[in-house]
Amino acid sequence: MLRAGFEVETASNCTDGLNVFEAAEKAGAPIDLAVLDLNMPDFQGIEKPGAGLELLAKIKVGRPAMRAIVLTAYDEVNRAKEAISIGALDYCVKGREQTLLEQINQILAP
Repeated sequence: MLRAGFEVETASNCTDGLNVFEAAEKAGAPIDLAVLDLNMPDFQGIEKPGAGLELLAKIKVGRPAMRAIVLTAYDEVNRAKEAISIGALDYCVKGREQTLLEQINQILAP
């Protein structure tokens, strides 16, 4: 994403991720799009399947208009449906970077 010219903020777990959103808002520069890993360390720092969906749900509580894509190594239809039901705009399988960039460009297009 950096090579494509996007400004990127990273987080190593759900707590850090939520903090990134809050800090960006306080700085007056809210994040335009979240790309969340489905399986990342949760709010206790423990690697947990689906923790990215927990983060998405918390982000959406205070920011219902936040646009998000869930990224995963697994092509699971049920997880994709769950991500969309929580508020993700799309679900992308890792290794398909071109598809991810296309999705990002489409979502952020004016």
